[in-house]
Amino acid sequence: MKKSVLFFVAAVGALSFALTACTSASADAGDVVITKDSMIRRGSYLVNAIGCDDCHSQKIFTEHGFEVDMEHRFSGYMGERTKLGKPNTSVMKDGYMLFAQDLTSAVGPWGQSFAANISSDATGIGNWTEEQFIRALREGKSKGLKEGRPLLPPMPWFVYRNLSDLDLKSIFAYLKTSKPVENRVPGPKSPMELK
Repeated sequence: MKKSVLFFVAAVGALSFALTACTSASADAGDVVITKDSMIRRGSYLVNAIGCDDCHSQKIFTEHGFEVDMEHRFSGYMGERTKLGKPNTSVMKDGYMLFAQDLTSAVGPWGQSFAANISSDATGIGNWTEEQFIRALREGKSKGLKEGRPLLPPMPWFVYRNLSDLDLKSIFAYLKTSKPVENRVPGPKSPMELK
């Protein structure tokens, strides 16, 4: 009988300890330490999953179709490499908009926009703060500046603003590790400049 009572007391004690430990662990789950490396890996996953290359990277035509030009990845619209003619804005009367062949420029009712350089170069986001990056994607502000002009279509910042703080910080951490590509992207053109 003594053995049964001792076993019961030991089992209850172990169970109490386990419940307390689990409760403490779940209460501290928000305090999990995330390393810089894990943030960069998460950022890489997100950048590839949400398609940042679609607009912010140059493309080259291969036997498999268009592929990202890894030498100029995240450089945005490169005017000296991308020779665009005058856009046929008459198609917009029929409800269409235009994209450059490599998707780094778009024309629509807002005028013409050019994909930004988001590489780690100073002409990209190399000098940006994390706060600027988050503001750009949460508030749609060019260069993440409070007084910056609005980001123009087709940049879907209004979708990306729904990402968590950790996701946005991870994307920023990853982009800051990207190869720096020097490229000054031109400013947008108004609809009047396209006529």
